[in-house]
Amino acid sequence: MSSWTTGGEQVVRGALGRMLFSSDDIGKSVKVISGGEQGRMLFGKLILTQPNVMLMDEPTNHLDMESIEALNLALENYPGTLLFVSHDREFVSSLATRIIDMQPEGIVDFSGSYDDYLRSQGSCNQKSDASQ
Repeated sequence: MSSWTTGGEQVVRGALGRMLFSSDDIGKSVKVISGGEQGRMLFGKLILTQPNVMLMDEPTNHLDMESIEALNLALENYPGTLLFVSHDREFVSSLATRIIDMQPEGIVDFSGSYDDYLRSQGSCNQKSDASQ
């Protein structure tokens, strides 16, 4: 972190804090942090690059609950376009504002939350989704 300007260091520390790193963790070598911490660090780095679009394939796979919560918080404030594939219903419910569901009968394009999408599909689908 010594190569960062004071303002830049604060931005990095803020991003790491949002990824649930403590001030004690800031100076640690990447070689000694856990896999979950490495995942959180990479998501923090990605957020800091401020891309206009992020594509994520199963972003919550292989993350512990703490890492999922940190990722979720970071993505809730992400100003760009986020396109993701996920089987994590809680993650989808918390972030999705448009659902594209690929069914054998064709593609369903729904503008709205995941809960609204489930309601629009009728109670029969909701029951089968809840049992899975």
